[in-house]
Amino acid sequence: MARAVGIDLGTTNSVVSVLEGGEPTVIANAEGARTTPSV
Repeated sequence: MARAVGIDLGTTNSVVSVLEGGEPTVIANAEGARTTPSV
């Protein structure tokens, strides 16, 4: 089965998620936050 990854490179924050078992899951950054400031 193919895997899906979503990347949101926003102007304020960025987020990465994966599709697991038909449900989206946001991947936390190294600090445990679901969003990372875009610099």
